[in-house]
Amino acid sequence: MKVFFNQLFDYNFYCNKKLIEVFNELDQVPEKSIELFSHILNAHHIWNARILQNEAQFDVFQIHEIKDWGDLHYENQRSSFEIITNADDFEKRVDFENLEGRLFISDLKDILFHIINHSTHHRGQISMNFRANQIEPIPFDYIYYKR
Repeated sequence: MKVFFNQLFDYNFYCNKKLIEVFNELDQVPEKSIELFSHILNAHHIWNARILQNEAQFDVFQIHEIKDWGDLHYENQRSSFEIITNADDFEKRVDFENLEGRLFISDLKDILFHIINHSTHHRGQISMNFRANQIEPIPFDYIYYKR
């Protein structure tokens, strides 16, 4: 299971890093794309904090400056790799409070997969936003990454 999650988080790291590179090259970044990528970073951070039972430092829809994205992304990935490395049981139940203050319990493996799936979903939205703004999106298909 560790190998599988390390592969997924490697893929996630690669995709987000490529996207950050494109954002840094653009003269004009669509506002919606900034909101979506900031949300990806925030949600990843919040889920890591929940797993580690730490207080989250970001709000779910907090906007970050593009110049800070690389560091935030790196820290999210470092924290996730640490979680995976130290996991003894991926079936471990994680208690957490959602943004409305309701208590939930989820398996570690489900939360880790959610982080990847959530990022993929919003990268797809960013690709659509790029197209709507005449910016060529990056192909992020997992199978292309694995080639």
